[in-house]
Amino acid sequence: MAAWCPVAAAPLLRGSSGLPLLHCVCRMFASQTEGELKVTQILKEKFPQATAIKVTDISGGCGAMYEIKIESEEFKEKRTVQQHQMVNQALKEEIKGMHGLRIFTSVPKG
Repeated sequence: MAAWCPVAAAPLLRGSSGLPLLHCVCRMFASQTEGELKVTQILKEKFPQATAIKVTDISGGCGAMYEIKIESEEFKEKRTVQQHQMVNQALKEEIKGMHGLRIFTSVPKG
């Protein structure tokens, strides 16, 4: 399975001073949190055709807010809102304990 690579975005992570946001860069190289692993596992089960799944805790590791990037054939011929509804339904129970969720969905090219 292919993985989303946030390292390529590192040069874009700059604060108002123009200096890199080191806390973001350091987080990119850290291992996944327990919450990230749990959400990733659920998405792998619910979207078996997924070619890429990346779950990032964007709340500093406390599990209050996640960013999800998922690429799957299951989204083919569905509008974005329908794709996001599918992800929300898959994570229905976990979302109850979250403050926020960013979802990015796509269909594999090719």
